[in-house]
Amino acid sequence: MEVVLVTGTAGFIGFHTAKVLLESGYAVIGIDNFCDYYDVRLKEDRHRILEQYPHYTGHRIDICDASRMEAIFEENSVDYIIHLAAQAGVRYSLEKPTLYIQTNALGFGILIDLARRYAVKHFIYASSSSVYGANTRIPFKETDCVEEPLSVYGATKKANELIAYSYSHLFQLPTTGLRFFTVYGPFGRPDMAFFKFTKALFEGTPIDLYNNGDMRRDFTYIDDIVTGILGVLKSIPDKEPPYVIYNIGNTICVPLEQCIDILERATGKKANIRYLPMQDGDMYATYSDITALHNAVGYTPTTSVEEGIPRFVDWYKEYYKIA
Repeated sequence: MEVVLVTGTAGFIGFHTAKVLLESGYAVIGIDNFCDYYDVRLKEDRHRILEQYPHYTGHRIDICDASRMEAIFEENSVDYIIHLAAQAGVRYSLEKPTLYIQTNALGFGILIDLARRYAVKHFIYASSSSVYGANTRIPFKETDCVEEPLSVYGATKKANELIAYSYSHLFQLPTTGLRFFTVYGPFGRPDMAFFKFTKALFEGTPIDLYNNGDMRRDFTYIDDIVTGILGVLKSIPDKEPPYVIYNIGNTICVPLEQCIDILERATGKKANIRYLPMQDGDMYATYSDITALHNAVGYTPTTSVEEGIPRFVDWYKEYYKIA
C-alpha cells in the first residue's frame, strides 16, 4: 500500500483529497495544526470523518515545526506528498502579512526539503489563481506573466512555485504546482463567498458585494478539484527539470450576482445586497485555461455552478440543522 502524506487534512481541500485517497486504496498520513483562522469545530468534524478510515493517521503538527515534521519522515516511508496546508484568505493577508510569509513560505521550504532528503517520488502542492494578480489577459494561462501579485497571499504562492523550480532543477525532485481557482462545496471554508452568502441568506443579514457587484470568478466544485489532484499524483514530470505548473479550474467566468440568483433559488430566501467599492488585494476576475492539465491527464470539470451551489446549500442545511 502506497503512502501519501497530505498536509491540511483538517482543511477543506485537504479533507476531501485525503478521503478520496483512502477510498482509492492509499494509506494517508495527515498533517494539520487546527489553526483558529475560522471555526475549529468544522476542522474537528472533518478530522473525525477521516479517523474512521483504518489507513489514516492524523498528526496535529504545524508544518513550520521542522523537528516534528522530520520525525514523521523518520518513522514512515512516504511515497508522495500533497501539500495543501497554508494560511488562506486574500483579505486576511493584508492584516497579518508576516503570518502568511511564515506559514506559506517557511513551511513550504521545510516540507519540500524533507521531500528531497527522503526521496519522495512526487511533490504536489497548492498554488493559486492569486498569482496572476494584475494580469488582465483572460483566460489565464500558465505562460502568462505572474510578476505582479496583488496580495501577500498571492506573493507567497508565487514564491512556492519559484522554490519548487529550484528544487526540481538542483535536486531532480519531481514537483507539480496546481493553481486552484475559487474552490467551493460541502465542508467548505466559512470565509469563502458561497459560505458567507448562504449564511447571510438564512440569517437575513446583508451580503457584501465588492466593486459594486461587478466581480467574476471561475468557481470550481471540490469534486472536480480532487479529481484533478489525484489525476496528477502519478503523472510525474518527465522533462528537464521535472517541474510543471497547471491551472485547475472550471473554465467558466461567472458573475457573482448570477451565483446569488442561484443561491436565492436554492435557499428560498431573498438576498439583501450591500454594494461596496473594490477592496485592496482583490482581483476583478479569475478565469482558467486548463488546456495543459487536460492534455496531461484528461482533466475535464463536470460540475456547473447550477449543480454545485444547490449541493453546497443542501450540505449547509444538514450540517447546521436548518429545516
